[in-house]
Amino acid sequence: MSTNQDTISAAIVGSDDLYARPPLWKRMLQSDTFRLFLALLGMVIVFTALRPGAFFTNNNMMNVLTDASILLVMAVGATFIIVTAGIDLSVGGVLVFASVTSALVMSAIGDGSPGTLLIGLLVALVSGAAWGFINGFFVAKAKIPALIVTLATMGGALGTSLLLTNGVDVRNVPFSLVESIGSGRIAGIPVLAIIAGLVALIFGIVLAQTRFGRYTYAVGSNAEALRRTGVNVDRHLIAVYVVAGTLAGLAGYLSVARFATTTIGGHSTDNLQVITAVVIGGASLFGGRGLMIGTVIGVFIPVILQNGFVILNISPYWQQIAVGAVLLGAVYIDQMRRRKANR
Repeated sequence: MSTNQDTISAAIVGSDDLYARPPLWKRMLQSDTFRLFLALLGMVIVFTALRPGAFFTNNNMMNVLTDASILLVMAVGATFIIVTAGIDLSVGGVLVFASVTSALVMSAIGDGSPGTLLIGLLVALVSGAAWGFINGFFVAKAKIPALIVTLATMGGALGTSLLLTNGVDVRNVPFSLVESIGSGRIAGIPVLAIIAGLVALIFGIVLAQTRFGRYTYAVGSNAEALRRTGVNVDRHLIAVYVVAGTLAGLAGYLSVARFATTTIGGHSTDNLQVITAVVIGGASLFGGRGLMIGTVIGVFIPVILQNGFVILNISPYWQQIAVGAVLLGAVYIDQMRRRKANR
């Protein structure tokens, strides 16, 4: 059954209609996202004023971009899931699994040719997509809560990675991958940051301007209403989890490129960092609300805090407290917004 724009819009209206009539740029200026950007800018100004010769320098800003890149790639996929009122705790495990399979294949081929790097990328993407499909299938078809499904697949992906490597990191990574992507720069900008920026831009357009994006918002706002318009909600939900899994696979590939190893034990808190970034960026855990630009800003807030605290020689524990406070504030604002909308 075909549907038109008005029908889908009617399905979305139910929580927060992100497709209100004002244009996107005007909604951004009037939204919490713009205020969030001002907060981020304020943090940069404060750290710059406190350590002008150390914080706002070209090298340090490039370090910030690099630190945020892999997290941003995962957060882009998580934005789609959270907009559908779902959750994904498996991103760290999927990243590790994708990095392991990709590194093992490239190591087995044994050279650093472009073809080998491309094969490694495809293996990482397929590995991530496979776990994403498993997540989506059990959430959409088996009706198991996403929290339980992704908690299980987190352990499954990480456990399989340990079995494949006997718990030892794969270090025989092509140097050409590290040189060209992990530490490479184009016009002075880290390649990792360029890739992450392109991912955020492309999927931001998909979320805001395409039918796939409209369906994603509609699933989070009122899935039953969308289903009654003839849309296969289960199939769309599976596709959303596949997208998130594929991006986690890409993040695994980028992680190998950056660290020249699989860093199996270094991603235990990735899921929390990703969810924190998306929620700080304005996405609602109740679904139906979220913008990719908000996610981008939400990723940089904890990264800037951590970087600034290190430069100021402040204990990293304070950074965790600060991020936790920001997260609580973001959720509280979302709760207030929902209560006001329901009056």
